[in-house]
Amino acid sequence: MTDPVRAASDDRTLVRIRGLTTVLNGKTVFDALDLDIPRGKVTAIMGPSGTGKTTLLKHITGQMRGDAGEVRVDGHNVPELSRLQLFELRERIGYLFQNSALLTDFDVFENVAFPLRQHTRLPEELIRNIVLTKLQSVGLRGAARLMPSELSGGMARRVALARAIVFDPMLILYDEPFVGLDPIALNQVLKLIRTLNETLGITSVLVAHELEAIKQVADHIYLIANGKVVAQGDPATIAADGSPWTRQFFGGEADGPVPFQYPAGDYATALGFAEQRA
Repeated sequence: MTDPVRAASDDRTLVRIRGLTTVLNGKTVFDALDLDIPRGKVTAIMGPSGTGKTTLLKHITGQMRGDAGEVRVDGHNVPELSRLQLFELRERIGYLFQNSALLTDFDVFENVAFPLRQHTRLPEELIRNIVLTKLQSVGLRGAARLMPSELSGGMARRVALARAIVFDPMLILYDEPFVGLDPIALNQVLKLIRTLNETLGITSVLVAHELEAIKQVADHIYLIANGKVVAQGDPATIAADGSPWTRQFFGGEADGPVPFQYPAGDYATALGFAEQRA
């Protein structure tokens, strides 16, 4: 019998977003947004600050629900899932937080083991083998007993990545994975993202601003602004498509379709000048 929740599943598309509309505090974050994340690829989500890139990740994981539209992950319409179904889906999604979010009172081994201890009843020997395998994959098996305070920024990011893949997820969401990394650590993380994607067949979604880094790892880029996809394409061509959106964002221009000023009322009125003139 066909699962009605998965009726719209597409073997080539893991995440399908259609007509997503989200309004927060009177501001339209997404305006009938359409977006597809292909299976087994690295997809980058880029755009000016405040355009809802991290919010989009929260929609994919069911942390937020839109006011309209669909968000389907592996065929499941996320807003319609029960609490139990949502938890089961999340166990198949790895999430790399912007600040790594390591537990400061646990060493590296226990940080990676934490999801296994919370969600399984695996024997200790199997937990140990899984954790050491994941740490080996990110090059940090020898750091298993270090505390987070003893790690560099790049090492902490790699430990967080080991934790994100501990359940062998179908999808990994990276929220600003390159922030604060030196060139060596940045290249290590880039290599890991691509290697994990290819060897494990994982689908990856990157939220980031660093175009040069994205060019090295992404298969496809979406540029989001004003609640919609304003440009998309492969890394080699998107920056040169000639649209005002890509010209301003990738060229770092101050003037363009993305305004510098956040929407506000009349400036003179706010300062009280209008009342003085009256």
